[in-house]
Amino acid sequence: MPQQKKSQVRFAFKTKLIEWRGPAPFVYAPVPAEHVEELRRVAKVVSYGWGCVPVEAKINGTTFTTSLFPKDDTYLLPLKIAVRRKTNVTVGDNIAVVMTIDAVRL
Repeated sequence: MPQQKKSQVRFAFKTKLIEWRGPAPFVYAPVPAEHVEELRRVAKVVSYGWGCVPVEAKINGTTFTTSLFPKDDTYLLPLKIAVRRKTNVTVGDNIAVVMTIDAVRL
């Protein structure tokens, strides 16, 4: 049986928070277009369904785990209310995000 190797893919970007009346929590950080192609490649390895991608993200010094999900031509990073309170951000704010994805390769 082949041994699995774990590697990490890291993204850093700035984006503007949006509100979308989809599934809760309604506030999202859209991933900029220049990262989408690489995210799609990584998603083929790590997605657990519907194209969702588990990530660890850091905003304003606060690190949290969540899952990106595909929407239109990008991915959305959901921000739960607990994260928004800790980071003091809301819809319309410009934020800096550092995001890490653990990718397992055979």
